[in-house]
Amino acid sequence: MKYIFLVLAVLGAMTTSQAQPSPETYLKYPLGTRFTPHFKVTEYFREVAATAKNVKLETYGETYEGRPLMMAIISSPENMARLEEIRAHNMGLVSGNAQGAQPVIIWLSYNVHGNEAVSTEAAMKTLYTLHAERQDLLKNTVIIIDPCLNPDGRERYVNFYNSTRGKNADATPYAREHNEPWPGGRSNHYYFDLNRDWAWQTQTESRQRVLQYNRWMPQVHVDFHEQGVDAPYYFAPAAEPLHDAITEWQRAFQVQIGKHNATYFDAKGWLYFTREQFDLFYPSYGDTYPTYNGSIGMTYEQGGSGRAGLAITTRQGDTLTLKDRIEHHFTTGIATVEVSSANADKLVQEFTRYFTDARSKPSGDYKTYVVKGAGNMEKLQTLAETLRRNDIVTGFATGGSAGTGFNYFTGKTEKFNIEKGDLVISAYQPRSNLVRVLFEPVARLTDSVTYDITAWALPYAYGLPAYAVAGKIDPAVSAQPEKAVNAPAEGNTYAFLAPWNSAKDLKFLAALLNRNIKVRYSEAPFTIAGKTYPEGTLIITKAGNASLDAVTAIAAKMEVSLVKVPTGFVDKGADFGSDKIRYIRKPKVAVVAGEGVSSLGMGEIWHFFEQQIEYPLTVIPASSLSNPGWRDLDVLILPDGYYPALADKQAAERLKDWVSAGGRLIAVEDAVAQLAQGEWGFKLKKEEEDKDKKEGEKKDPYIPLKPYANRERESVSQFIPGAIYKVHMDRTHPLAFGYPDYYYTLKQSDKLVSYIESDGWNVGVLKKNDYLTGFVGAQTKLRLNDGLLFGVKEVGQGEVVLLLDNPLFRSFWENGKLLFGNAVFMVGQ
Repeated sequence: MKYIFLVLAVLGAMTTSQAQPSPETYLKYPLGTRFTPHFKVTEYFREVAATAKNVKLETYGETYEGRPLMMAIISSPENMARLEEIRAHNMGLVSGNAQGAQPVIIWLSYNVHGNEAVSTEAAMKTLYTLHAERQDLLKNTVIIIDPCLNPDGRERYVNFYNSTRGKNADATPYAREHNEPWPGGRSNHYYFDLNRDWAWQTQTESRQRVLQYNRWMPQVHVDFHEQGVDAPYYFAPAAEPLHDAITEWQRAFQVQIGKHNATYFDAKGWLYFTREQFDLFYPSYGDTYPTYNGSIGMTYEQGGSGRAGLAITTRQGDTLTLKDRIEHHFTTGIATVEVSSANADKLVQEFTRYFTDARSKPSGDYKTYVVKGAGNMEKLQTLAETLRRNDIVTGFATGGSAGTGFNYFTGKTEKFNIEKGDLVISAYQPRSNLVRVLFEPVARLTDSVTYDITAWALPYAYGLPAYAVAGKIDPAVSAQPEKAVNAPAEGNTYAFLAPWNSAKDLKFLAALLNRNIKVRYSEAPFTIAGKTYPEGTLIITKAGNASLDAVTAIAAKMEVSLVKVPTGFVDKGADFGSDKIRYIRKPKVAVVAGEGVSSLGMGEIWHFFEQQIEYPLTVIPASSLSNPGWRDLDVLILPDGYYPALADKQAAERLKDWVSAGGRLIAVEDAVAQLAQGEWGFKLKKEEEDKDKKEGEKKDPYIPLKPYANRERESVSQFIPGAIYKVHMDRTHPLAFGYPDYYYTLKQSDKLVSYIESDGWNVGVLKKNDYLTGFVGAQTKLRLNDGLLFGVKEVGQGEVVLLLDNPLFRSFWENGKLLFGNAVFMVGQ
């Protein structure tokens, strides 16, 4: 009998253990003693979901490297039994088709930055505690845990650390295990910062995650991060600037959550800070994007990040351990659930009010936005698709009507006509505040010390004419624009003509070149059959191509409009056999990567070629610049960064010899500045004295006597975190093909190149008073005039293309992609 009882006791213990597997039990080591590989994290989450009745696991996608993206949903058994009903009811609160109480939905996001790797470890402990030990919190809540938003970056970091650490962790800050190699684990496969991609959704991880987020629309969202090793813990409330679209309730409940977090930290004696550094302004963060969608969106920051490892000695002489970091993130996660559960009814009530107000009385000065295609429906449809991914309701006008609104490009309020095909976005919709933030011409900045760019209005980012209208207008619209149908010309097919004014056209050209189809372009406008075509128009002739069948097939697949012409004899301009019709040689292109190179800048270029235009790109190490041996390379791209080889006179001369022999060097941002220090025939524009100072004005001797407490404020006079400027373009140059006489750039530095006086072309320049919107320090604003941003310097038979601003910034600056494509495919042909 004793034997039977013993067996039953053992079986009972096994059953309990299997039903409630802790991370330590399952992983067979205590959390905090090592970094857990991603596959083990996913295995643990699957095990919990398989054995716990109150946990559901959903795999919602995969990364570029094929790792799964997943989220666990935890609640009481009663709530789990009607989970879809709760989700649908919550979405009804957003749309206005439901009302009444429900559990509060809390979403916890971990490890968006891969080398902030404590997050995922804390997620496992939080999952276990909620489903196994704190079921008292689940009656009023549905909790979603995404354990790792960036598995590829995390695995890059974990592999580095686990392969370099010794038997015991070395807390010495300069030890190898605390110094990641390039590019580090922060970013995803293409080196994008996923925490800045929520609204733009340029990356596959973001698109798949935000799709799920917008299916649930939580009332509370926390994004778990890490900061510098020596920093105390940060939690809400956030710092100024807070966008004024954020409601008083959202601000107040951040304070309530912060105070509840503080009770735990006070009891433990842990240091923390609030209301500093981490603001709520830029719309594409993991705290702001949820906030502009009705949630209480917050960032929590633990000291550590990629330098901390398992243990590190801080500046204060303390040892910060992975166990400490896990405990801090775990504590704020549970505390947030506690205060949210206790205020569930109020959270749901205010959430309902938020969307009721959004639909019926939207905030902000403007209630309707009208964006015009201006002959570029491809770009307009790309904008519409970006808005659709954010669940923003749009429509294309089906007829004409009149309106009065703020013209983004002139800066004046004026009359305009709404024309068939214009994109119309009304603020009277659930995503009203997000619409406002993405479109408002000038965002009110309550504090000039901010964490990110301060201007991003989508009409500028897409380069499309637009109007912001103060009143509500309701023109007849359709969900999709009418597709243009080109009647084919009668008779023989001499050539096809294709437009050149969008990234879609660039992808079309890349597809043709990949098929070895010969393509030409016109370097000047021409008229044929009574219609005028601008410079840059692609010309695909029967001459030189065995067949044009592939051209029509590719165009149909990409929805590119072709015009069929039966002759190469034009009415006005150059005939198709003229030397003014330039042949596009298929270039072999390479980009430099490695130490000194901005991984973000390099990643934007890499992603552009592989994922956007699908054209082959060779990645070469920065070390090879010292001894270039690329005989067959046509185009070399230097992303933003610092290149030791350029500082070496002999290495720089070898690179210049390659350019002189016919190579094309494309330099971006600080790579331009570094070239300007050498003997390349151009220089940075020197700082000019403040033009507002009167001649002979006596200098105030007390100016240097500045209060120490104001040091942060004083520094912003030199600051430009990201503002929009109008650039004057020479549209006759191949670098500017497809653009009007202007381009809108996101300026993030005070650098300009002096006008090129010989052997080159000033293609995109700033003149006086070209500032549009965003914060610019007073001294910096004085310097940003009369200089070159985009140009071409001729060196022997080759060229150096200067892109002092980044046209591919975070891949959301859509209007810059064609400019970069021109640098690769059009210049120098």
